[in-house]
Amino acid sequence: MMELDCLPYGAGHADEGVCLLVRMGPHRILLDCGIKDVSPLSAGLDRPQPADFVLCTHAHADHARGLLALHQSFRQLPIYASEVTTQLLPLNWPQLSQQSESRFCQALPWQSPIELRRGLSVQLFPSGHLPGAAALLLTYAAPHRTYTLLYTGDFFLSNSRLVEGLPLGELRGLKPDVLILEGSYGTARHPHRRQLENQLAERIHRAIADGYSVLLPTPSLGLGQELLMLLRSHHFFTGRDLDIWVDGTVADGCDAYLELLPHFPTAVQNFAQHQPLFWDERVKPRVRRLSPEQRSCLGENPCIVIAEQSADLDQYLASGTNPWIVLAAQKPGSPVRAWLGSFHESGLRSIETYLLTEHCDGPGTTQLIHNLRPQHVILMHGSPAYLADLANLDELRNRYQLHTPAAGTLVELPIGETFLQPAIPDTNYQGELSELETEVAISLPNSITDDSRWRTFADTGLVEARWQGEELVLRGLSQRELLSLITFQGSDRTRTVNIECCGNCQHYRGQRCWNQSSALFAFKVTPDGYCPVFEAIPESELAPDMETD
Repeated sequence: MMELDCLPYGAGHADEGVCLLVRMGPHRILLDCGIKDVSPLSAGLDRPQPADFVLCTHAHADHARGLLALHQSFRQLPIYASEVTTQLLPLNWPQLSQQSESRFCQALPWQSPIELRRGLSVQLFPSGHLPGAAALLLTYAAPHRTYTLLYTGDFFLSNSRLVEGLPLGELRGLKPDVLILEGSYGTARHPHRRQLENQLAERIHRAIADGYSVLLPTPSLGLGQELLMLLRSHHFFTGRDLDIWVDGTVADGCDAYLELLPHFPTAVQNFAQHQPLFWDERVKPRVRRLSPEQRSCLGENPCIVIAEQSADLDQYLASGTNPWIVLAAQKPGSPVRAWLGSFHESGLRSIETYLLTEHCDGPGTTQLIHNLRPQHVILMHGSPAYLADLANLDELRNRYQLHTPAAGTLVELPIGETFLQPAIPDTNYQGELSELETEVAISLPNSITDDSRWRTFADTGLVEARWQGEELVLRGLSQRELLSLITFQGSDRTRTVNIECCGNCQHYRGQRCWNQSSALFAFKVTPDGYCPVFEAIPESELAPDMETD
């Protein structure tokens, strides 16, 4: 039997990065190298190098940050990627003074089978998500049959501002023996990308109109440049007298994109023919690179700052008297505090989150699987709970051989043999239903709180219920959603004092809640709202015209 297996050195859980060693017959292929420590690749090595060659799907750090150390340890190890990715990779190592040291990756063309070893070829397909990102099709011609493996890396079927989505029509019916793909969003269903963009633009528009400056922390590549294109082209901002500042490695990423214009979608190239893609002080809103000297002036007038997410964010907020809002992108399965750089909330600064999808949601992921029709499916790159949700879908379990390995777990991939799916983990909870006079109570066992997702579900203590056919679905309301449901209807402290509401709470100031024990802390709230940590205003502070009956 031909040897076909996969050993993850990094499975993309949490912040460990992605690094997979695939064996196809006599060939050993390393797919991505996003691990921070590459020493496990050389531990116990009985050959000159850990693989025959390396294929990198795209330039994001969690897929590429270990490539430089790997190259320095094994100078003869070939490393391949798309042409755009080879030019973006050096941004992962800004400390290198000599750019030539970081240009060790060889470019491969799109959609042309390239034989890298005798009988083994690779073909690159655009995968969306980031400029240059590629899905990799490996084909091995063994003596008795041909074996195929498709690795998507991070993929996105929808078009974004600067990247076209994965061309599903070109891969439909491929029937690879093995499909390795990400499951970042699990089974969650999200609105269309354009709808999410409009929601984010409207939130930034309201913040600026209310006199706030907005700080957007992003990775060096991808989201920051997408946000710039959104702000420059959305009707809320076109022609608006507003400064947008870009700092650090995000600005370096913009410069790198400008060198790659011929590789971008036609619509982006047409836009760039009429006005600069990023840096522009003539057309409003003005987009400028932020210098250290200009930081002291930030916040004097409402502005927008896009900065690298791991930077010291307080350096942008320290000066100026206007209040700030930090808008941080939601990462599936990871709380914002797990990746956000230094930041200290106060009365003049607060943090909110937004969702702008960069990966396929659950329906998009299952759509790709069903169109490809593989035998084995290896789910990587996502929280273990989200990947387990995908693997437990009946529509997948009944058709495919599913694997969700952790780092260090070898996955053997027998082709054409009978496969018994492992038992489904018990994720159902039995409870009780009680109908009371004025409400319905649902009781569930306390063991449900052991799941890592419970904290997010119970964040505000509020839930939304809806019918889905004959089933009732419960969903926890997040602070962001709760804020969007609140409409400010009045001014400060005009309520009767014997009512426990936000307007009568001592922590209600400037239309916002400043009680750090409240789920509404730093959010704008309506005066007639309520939360469990209400504290009445001391009588000494009551205004003379407030009713006391």
